[in-house]
Amino acid sequence: MSLNAIRMRCWWVLPVWVALVWALLAGSAQAAPTTLRVLTWSGYADPDLVAVFEKRHGVRVEVTIVGSDDVLRAKLADTKAPAFDVVAANTVEIARFVELQQLAPLPMADIPNAARQLPRFRQLDAIAGITRQGLVYALPYTYSEMGLIYDRQQLPEPPDSVAVLWDPRWQGRVLAFDGSSHAFSLAALHQGMSPFRVDPAQWGAVSRDLVALRRNLLSFYNLPEESLDLFRRHGVAVMHANYGQQQLKLFRDAGLDVGYVVPREGALAWLDCWAISSRSRQQTLAAQWINYMLELQVGRELTRRQGLANTLEEPEALAGDAVKGPILWLEPVGDAERRQRLWQRIVSGDRPERF
Repeated sequence: MSLNAIRMRCWWVLPVWVALVWALLAGSAQAAPTTLRVLTWSGYADPDLVAVFEKRHGVRVEVTIVGSDDVLRAKLADTKAPAFDVVAANTVEIARFVELQQLAPLPMADIPNAARQLPRFRQLDAIAGITRQGLVYALPYTYSEMGLIYDRQQLPEPPDSVAVLWDPRWQGRVLAFDGSSHAFSLAALHQGMSPFRVDPAQWGAVSRDLVALRRNLLSFYNLPEESLDLFRRHGVAVMHANYGQQQLKLFRDAGLDVGYVVPREGALAWLDCWAISSRSRQQTLAAQWINYMLELQVGRELTRRQGLANTLEEPEALAGDAVKGPILWLEPVGDAERRQRLWQRIVSGDRPERF
């Protein structure tokens, strides 16, 4: 073969090899699945349910679990970390995120399962915090009241007041949730005040009451599983159940003989929703996640596994005399930042006379 012929063949082969390399690189890029980042609570996105969504849409789901609203806020606001696409939060936090422009309006056409929710959850304008100027920013997913869980062996009669958490008879055998908003609301209820608005002259009294609570506790907790471990290992008598009947089911499934009650002062109650982060670059996929979470089978699994109500079927009512006071749906709290600052001092061990 002549030199010219060899050169001509090389010039013909080179573009083919370049095209093949580019095709391989493009195929490799396409093979890498899209990652959907979900910020949520324990029990809301179990691995087997996540796997179904991943297979259905050919994506990878990265789930981050939080244990308090304070952590949720910090993670959603962290612009140095990769953006979350979907977030689960209660209606009060949703309203805050909307105000801060941290959420995107939902593409409702991509979430047809919303039409299958119970009527009261389809009346979106009637649910404070999730709509604004005609746009929908979140859809309800689950809800519960925050009652008291107690050991039937140590307390044969159900406690009828939140004051049991401060009772010195149970010192070292009490648990409470580690969160600034709910802690101040709980102490306000104990003091006979509005749980969502603390009078400026009463901040010291409420803070000192929380110091007294801290001194009566075994520990604060964040996650349901953590509370179960502490309750079982340390012979806890009573606890404030931030996760409500979810914790009750968890404890009973573990074989503990516990009761549950809404005290006479009432119990805060939360409604958690799914929303899409304004930083998400894959909002259609995020909407598909929300639509999947509103499938009846997913909702039933949430109820079966976690003991939490879903928004597609009516839950079983609290039985007997377990409800001694009102259910108090969460509202935006006054001076949330002040609550958080004071809470950090309280849990770190500050003395009551300093408040």
